[in-house]
Amino acid sequence: MPRTPNPPKAVHWITERLEKAGYETWTVGGAVRDALLGLEAGDWDLTTRARPDEVRSVFRRTVPIGIDHGTVGVLAPDGTLYEVTTFRRDVETFGRHATVEFAERVEEDLARRDFTINAVAWHAVRRELRDPFGGAVDLEAGRIRTVGDPATRFAEDYLRVLRALRFAGYFLFAIEAATWRALCDAVDHLAILSAERVREELVKVLGAAARPSAALGLYAAAGALGELYPELEATVGVDRPDGGPGDVWTGALLAADRIPRKRGFLRLVAVLSGIGLAEALRRGGPVVGTRAGMWAARRAEELMTRLRFSNVEIRRATEVLAHLYAAPAAAAPPGEYRRWLSRVGPELLNDLTRLWIAGVRAEPPSRRTVEPVLRWRAARRVLGERPPLGVEDLAIGGHELMALGLRPGPRFGDILRGLLERVLERPELNEREALLAIVSDEYLGSAG
Repeated sequence: MPRTPNPPKAVHWITERLEKAGYETWTVGGAVRDALLGLEAGDWDLTTRARPDEVRSVFRRTVPIGIDHGTVGVLAPDGTLYEVTTFRRDVETFGRHATVEFAERVEEDLARRDFTINAVAWHAVRRELRDPFGGAVDLEAGRIRTVGDPATRFAEDYLRVLRALRFAGYFLFAIEAATWRALCDAVDHLAILSAERVREELVKVLGAAARPSAALGLYAAAGALGELYPELEATVGVDRPDGGPGDVWTGALLAADRIPRKRGFLRLVAVLSGIGLAEALRRGGPVVGTRAGMWAARRAEELMTRLRFSNVEIRRATEVLAHLYAAPAAAAPPGEYRRWLSRVGPELLNDLTRLWIAGVRAEPPSRRTVEPVLRWRAARRVLGERPPLGVEDLAIGGHELMALGLRPGPRFGDILRGLLERVLERPELNEREALLAIVSDEYLGSAG
């Protein structure tokens, strides 16, 4: 049976004040749904028959959050802000834009919701559940079902297709048969959604669900993956190059599942990582080394740019992907690790290690290995010695080269990079006199 919601005292206070003023008031939304499931509820929203100006007349401290849409922010005695929205009903709906007007009854407000599990209201004072569409039954049955005709409901707002997939994946619910058929039929219309809306749905899937593979697997099954993410669709059905079970797509999803939900960005990188493997396989040749990473970074940049991720996020993702498949073996000598860290940058080590470990944890027990942990320890040992990893770490620079009589120019960079290669192999050479001697012996005589 559904649990009994227990909203904060402030919600009871707001409801009681509005009811005493003659305005019917209910709590609605995700908090009611989650409370009925016995989950920790998030923000509690209220809906009322009172118009915005009437809400503001009842409470001394209010914030005009969205007056045109009927929403007023009410500050409770403890300082928490709660959104109170006037009952609304749809007059006309098309795409993501609907014409609405204020309503008199909570049932009218619930009728415009997307799914039955979100069309449930709780009265904080009377402790009464208002459930005109059977949402509580669907919650108990683990079922996603639209309010009213599924085809009509999706046509009103095609973002609901992605919301259905997200809810089903998050709660591990089944999508009711008629709703699923209408959802699949509506997939062809997803292209009209803005890039920002599509991105935010993906971010929510990756950042909230215990297993993002559940929702993203439904993306593929419904056809939404091919419609929105053809780069990812290209990984479905591609055999893994290491001979592991499943295809490249499944391997990437299972790795994302093994990354904590608080690291949603790394989950995204894990999902994108399969793009490089599939691309390298399609083009022929080996997928180890920099090849798969190069293609993963390139395709990920195209996808993330299309979805309007920030430049900072795109740069971080592509840098990680570019180096994901080109790390030294755990038993590699320190010089190889220094050269690798020089190319990668120490700041990426932890992200790369988390992805490697997630990939290993996604494997069947018989295929798991401690290689990523050993690799991380080897890299940390090298970093603990504080070796020079960039030209800025060299004991000499441009001033010393000029003091030797060399003229500034592009050749300075060639000389310093040549010195860096020496000290990456032999860090003890990073002394001023030793480097000046190398320059004098090998470069000064040919200076132009």
